[in-house]
Amino acid sequence: MLNTYDILETIRMIQDECLDIRTITMGISLLDCCDSDMQTMCSNVYEKITRKAEKLVATGEQIESEYGIPIINKRISITPAAMLIAATKNGDPVMLAKALQRAAETTGVNFIGGYSALVHKGFSEGDLRLIRSMPEALAVTNRLCASVNVGSTKAGINMDAVKLMGEIIVEAAEKTADQQCFGPAKLVVLCNAPEDNPFMAGAFHGVGEPDCEVHVGVSGPGVVRAAIAKYPDASLDQIADVIKRTAFKITRMGQLVGTRASKMLDVPFGIVDLSLAPTPAVGDSVAHILEGMGLSVCGMHGTTAALAMLNDAVKKGGVMASSSVGGLSGAFIPVSEDAGMIAAAESGVLTLEKLEAMTAVCSVGLDMIVVPGDTPASTLSAIIADEAAIGMVNNKTTAVRVIPAIGKKEGEMLDFGGLFGSGPVMPVKQESADRFIARGGRIPAPMHSIRN
Repeated sequence: MLNTYDILETIRMIQDECLDIRTITMGISLLDCCDSDMQTMCSNVYEKITRKAEKLVATGEQIESEYGIPIINKRISITPAAMLIAATKNGDPVMLAKALQRAAETTGVNFIGGYSALVHKGFSEGDLRLIRSMPEALAVTNRLCASVNVGSTKAGINMDAVKLMGEIIVEAAEKTADQQCFGPAKLVVLCNAPEDNPFMAGAFHGVGEPDCEVHVGVSGPGVVRAAIAKYPDASLDQIADVIKRTAFKITRMGQLVGTRASKMLDVPFGIVDLSLAPTPAVGDSVAHILEGMGLSVCGMHGTTAALAMLNDAVKKGGVMASSSVGGLSGAFIPVSEDAGMIAAAESGVLTLEKLEAMTAVCSVGLDMIVVPGDTPASTLSAIIADEAAIGMVNNKTTAVRVIPAIGKKEGEMLDFGGLFGSGPVMPVKQESADRFIARGGRIPAPMHSIRN
């Protein structure tokens, strides 16, 4: 039962510490929309999404009003679109992208995710058609998000897909060069992609999920940072307990919102993703949490250890607060979306190599990284391969969302605005990975994948 202190504490978290619900995401299965005719399939998709999500935005706004809790985004995730494309005999997949954009506009959601393909063990014709359409699809839409899963612990890494995605990312940047190269900011390449993730750009509605459900993604780096600041002389195990207690409170709020949204929308409640999702706003930074533990700058020696403790404590606190924790659930470290990460990258302390090391202990990986516009596709593929290897070997989700800044060089800035923020162009290794990437094939699954 809530007491006066709990209520006042929540109000303070919202007003002073950037506490919010980052997203309510409705997952919708589109398997029953398949048709051999592209136009018919697109009509089916538009009709189902607009019918199922008709009240999603209004529901989010009503919950905001009822509880006084900011809900930043309302989103939709769909069945991986490559499955729909595989059912069609002709037609450009970009037609589906435009139908999804229209559905997003009609329902009023901020983003729709699931222009996706799962190719960790190989391609189908539908996968290839969809992936090759991604640069154009992302250029002609502004609410559509795309993802490709290129590896898993069970299957290994599809290096042909890794090679292709480096080329697709470059093409997507070139096609949106007049939009601050925004295309790749909506495209993520994953290993071990979760099927119930409410966060973009990697959200899609897995085939094992129900016909329709609602997920909640919470946030709260500012709340965690403020909690740590109250204990300047505490030991690290004491700090871990502080983080766990704070994560519990944040997750309970997500559980409350998710349960309420499920009842109002009359669809099952899926999961709470308790990932700490930063924003460019001052005080809402994962980097500042790590610096609050005693690091002078995020990215210096000790950063990986601090992040490991943070990620573990967040998960331990969250799982005690909800029986439906899922998605990614941990700490995001997107450079352009985190004020502290931006500052650390600009200073040169935070590097791609350090971010790669941090990937081993946090959610996602190299997220919203801006690189020079002349970076070869093979280098991007090599970066993807490294991240996928970390995910494969450690049985965790990793991802790469990298943006080649066409026409810009190291040290310059690329500004996306809004939650996407702005990022400094970070240096990459100049040596070539061409021969390695050109080999193609598949990196076999690790020995510990054989568990049956």
